Amino acid sequence: MKAMLSRFFASAPTEAPHIVYTDMPPLKGAALSVAYFAPRAGGDFHGSVRVSPTRFLFGLLDIAGKRETSGQILQAAQACFRAAAQDIFCAEELNESETMIELSRRLNLDIMRAAGGVRSCPAFLGCYNERVGTVCYVNAGHTPGLLRDHSSIVELPATGLPLGLFSLAPTDARIVGLGSLGSIAVVSRGVVEAERKRCEFGLAGVKNVMQTGPASARDLSQRILEEVQAFMHTAPRHNDVTALTLLRG
Repeated sequence: MKAMLSRFFASAPTEAPHIVYTDMPPLKGAALSVAYFAPRAGGDFHGSVRVSPTRFLFGLLDIAGKRETSGQILQAAQACFRAAAQDIFCAEELNESETMIELSRRLNLDIMRAAGGVRSCPAFLGCYNERVGTVCYVNAGHTPGLLRDHSSIVELPATGLPLGLFSLAPTDARIVGLGSLGSIAVVSRGVVEAERKRCEFGLAGVKNVMQTGPASARDLSQRILEEVQAFMHTAPRHNDVTALTLLRG
């Protein structure tokens, strides 16, 4: 099984902020893309991996704290994400909801072990089923995902608490469908908290970008970050700023 996991970057703090793109391997009838501002200072981590001929796993995590103090936890989360993909998603027939809940359980425990205790880690984890065009997701206290179809944009709210807080934290998994040209956007807290004159970019800013009908997943990720920068009238430095998008069609 071939896997592709995104790598996180450590850059000199004097580096000018710029947008970095991570284009994922081709999907059947869809595309997944991630864009973020570098250099990074916080705990954003994104990962993706093909787990079967028809399923693709992706996730966006936000580990609390500065990057210099969360490196060990980021590595543990990356290793757990990769191991779980090979271990619990490899069966051709599986219950996606139960499997996503098990993934979040393993990530939760490994984050707490690496942190030596409590470390908040909001996370949005999704499994895209190419055969039927659905996403089974867990939102562990993360910024709501946004699902766009031909007529509306709906929020994908939290299904549980952030990872890294309780060893037996309950969570749930939900399944949503992507219609023709449907899209999903998951953004980090740094996007919604981008501020100018005491006003935040917010989820409303992301929805405004999605309503224009992106040409591709990369175009959607890029325009979300460009709109954040235009809103702030400067490149963001307040936090990690990441946009993960999935576009069908």
